[in-house]
Amino acid sequence: MAVEVPEKKKSKFTFPTAYTILALLVVIVAALTFVIPAGKYETDPSGAPIPGTYHAVDPSPQRLRDVFLAPIDGMYGVQNPEGNVNVYNSGDLYGAIDVAMFILMIGGFLGVTMKTGAIDAGISYVVKRLGAKGKLLIPILMIIFAAGGTSYGMAEESLAFYPLIVAALIALGYDALTGVAVIMLGAGIGVIGSTINPFATGIASGFAGITIADGLIQRIIILVIGTALGIWYVMRYANRVKNDPSKSRVADMKEANEKHFLRAEAQTEAPEFTTRRKVVLALFGLSFLIMILGVIPWADIGVSFIKTRYWWFAELAALFMVMSILIGIVARMREPDLVNNFIDGARDMVGVALVVALARGISVLMTNGMIIDTVLHWCEQALAPLGPVAFINVIYLLYLPLSFLIPSSSGLATVTMPIMAPLAQFAGVPSSLVVTAYQSASGLLNLFTPTFAVVAGGLMIGRVPFSTWWKFVLPLVLMLAVVTMVVLSLGTLVLAR
Repeated sequence: MAVEVPEKKKSKFTFPTAYTILALLVVIVAALTFVIPAGKYETDPSGAPIPGTYHAVDPSPQRLRDVFLAPIDGMYGVQNPEGNVNVYNSGDLYGAIDVAMFILMIGGFLGVTMKTGAIDAGISYVVKRLGAKGKLLIPILMIIFAAGGTSYGMAEESLAFYPLIVAALIALGYDALTGVAVIMLGAGIGVIGSTINPFATGIASGFAGITIADGLIQRIIILVIGTALGIWYVMRYANRVKNDPSKSRVADMKEANEKHFLRAEAQTEAPEFTTRRKVVLALFGLSFLIMILGVIPWADIGVSFIKTRYWWFAELAALFMVMSILIGIVARMREPDLVNNFIDGARDMVGVALVVALARGISVLMTNGMIIDTVLHWCEQALAPLGPVAFINVIYLLYLPLSFLIPSSSGLATVTMPIMAPLAQFAGVPSSLVVTAYQSASGLLNLFTPTFAVVAGGLMIGRVPFSTWWKFVLPLVLMLAVVTMVVLSLGTLVLAR
C-alpha cells in the first residue's frame, strides 16, 4: 500500500515593511555603540563638523531603555551625553516633531482635495477633450502626472486613474502597457526630479540643514530631460503598437484586455469638471506656488522685490492647513465633512510620521552613543581619495540599494542625511546635490521594484505581468540613471568648492 507523502507547502518570503526594517536597525545601532569607538569632531559656529578635528571620547553605550526611548527622543530633539543638543543642522535642534506635523497637515490637505474630485475631473476632462487626438494624449498626460510627482510625490493617488486611462488608450488603438507606462512613468519620473516634493526633497533638505530651494536648478533639469525622455520612449512603443498590434508586448492579452477595460470604462462615470472644481485645482496649484515663494531665500540670491520669509516645516504645515479649509469652503463641504476628510487624509500619513520617528531614533542612538562622528570619520577616510565628481556618483549609486533596503523615502532621508550631509561638506560637495542624489535614486528604484505597492498595484490593475514591465522599462531606467549622474556631475563641477 502506497503511503501518500503530504506535499510541503512552499513558504513565500515577504519583504518586511519599513517599520520592521527600521526597528531592527534601531536595535542593531544600539548594539554597535558597544563595539564602535566613540569619537567627536569639533564644530564651527554653525554647528558643522570641522575636517581633521576628529578625536576619541569616552564611550557611551546605549542600553535597552535607550532603545525604547530613541524614537520618542527623536521627535523632540537629540540630547548628547554632555547635555547639549548636537546640531549639525537645524533638523537636529528641534527633532522631528515639526516634520511629523507637516506630514499630517499635508496629508489632510491632499485628503480634502481628493474628496472634491477636482483632480479626477481634470484628468478625465483632458482625456475626453482630446478625443480622437490620441497621440497628444500620451505627452499631455505624462506631463500632468510628472507635475503631480514632482510637486507632492504622487504615487498611491495615481492608482485611481489606471482603469480610465488604460481603457482610453486601448480604445484609441494602443495597448494596456502603454496606459500603464503613461501613468507609472509620468508620475515616477516626476518623483525622480522631485523639485518641491515635501515628502522626499523637503524632509531630506530639512535634515541636511538646507532649504528646499537649494539644488532646485539641478532637479528641474532632471525633471525636464527625464520627462522628455520618458515621453519619447513611451510614444515610440505606442506608435509601434498602433501600426502593428502584433508588436505589443501584451499582444496575447489583447482581446481579453479590450473586453475588460472597455466594458469597465462604459460602467465608470467620470466626475464633471465644474467651475468649482476648476477653482479647487487652481487653489491646489497656488498652495505649492506659495510654498515655493515662502521657502526660497530670495535675499541670498540677490532678489529684492520678493520678501524673504524663511518659511519651513512649521509655516508650511500652517499653509496647507489653511488651504485645506479654503478648498473645503470653495467645494461647499459641510463642516463635519471637511473635518472628516481632513482627518482621513492625515490618517493616511500617520504611518509616514511614525517612520520618521523610528528613523530619527537611529540618529538619536548614534548621537547619544557618540558613534555618529566615528562613522562619519570612517566615511571621510574611505572617500577621501575620490574627487567631488566621483564622490557624488558613488553616493548616488549607494542610495540605490539603500532605497531598496529602506523602502520609505522619508525614513531613508531621516536615517542617512545626518551622515551624508556633513560628509558632502568634507568632500567639498554642496549638501543639495546629496539630497538630489538621494531622491533621484529612490525615485528610480520605485519605477520597477516589486516591493513598491504602487508598482505592484498599477501592474495588477493594468493587467501587465511583472516580467513584461521589467523588460519594457529597464532600458529607460538605465537612460534615466545616466541622465541623473551627468546632471549631478556637472552640478558638482559648477558648485563644488
